Amino acid sequence: MPTALITGASRGLGRALAASLAADGWRLVLDARTAADLDAAAAALVPGAAEVVAIAGDVTDADHRRQLAAAAGDRLDLLVLNASSLGTSPLPPLARYDLDALRAVLETNTVAPLALTQLLLPALRAARGRVLAVSSDAAVGAYSGWGGYGASKAALDQLANVLGAEEPDLRVYAVDPGDMRTAMHQDAFPGEDISDRPEPAAVVPALRRLVDEDLPGGRYVAAELAGVPV
Repeated sequence: MPTALITGASRGLGRALAASLAADGWRLVLDARTAADLDAAAAALVPGAAEVVAIAGDVTDADHRRQLAAAAGDRLDLLVLNASSLGTSPLPPLARYDLDALRAVLETNTVAPLALTQLLLPALRAARGRVLAVSSDAAVGAYSGWGGYGASKAALDQLANVLGAEEPDLRVYAVDPGDMRTAMHQDAFPGEDISDRPEPAAVVPALRRLVDEDLPGGRYVAAELAGVPV
């Protein structure tokens, strides 16, 4: 049975992708910061998935990352780097961006994904697996207030880009899922109505193309993947 490790899996895109993989009988190792939310998400997946291992913790914590790597085992078919921090809300301009807050965003969105990937490379190599780093249009666009988050995702994009060159037996992807109706997106626009954004489940078919098909490694935009040959 294939195994996937998904960070940030208790809600939003991580939970939606986990549900899709569970329906196809994958073994899942799931991470999120809040144990109650993660346990609820995992319980909903148990009937379909081959196995669900839920480990609550913070991806910036080295001991937690080691727990995740141990749970993944010797072969890992898919690593989904989805856990993210928006940072300060409302989003501040760079002129007033607190540097400690910026360091925290970079630690969660850039450093921790690399650290987890380093631990899991032997298992990924054994399975000739795939790494899927969830990025953002803020990584390439100049949006006021998004400098900290965007910088962290731009750095994640480049880590995925270089990892793909260094590990030719793996498929390494960065994917921009687009705007979604998530708690993080709501935090980015406090007090605004974001009900016009699609639910995360609407993005999953695009992500499944990266999981299931033999697309070359690189950076993708989910909207362009949906139903469009590559």
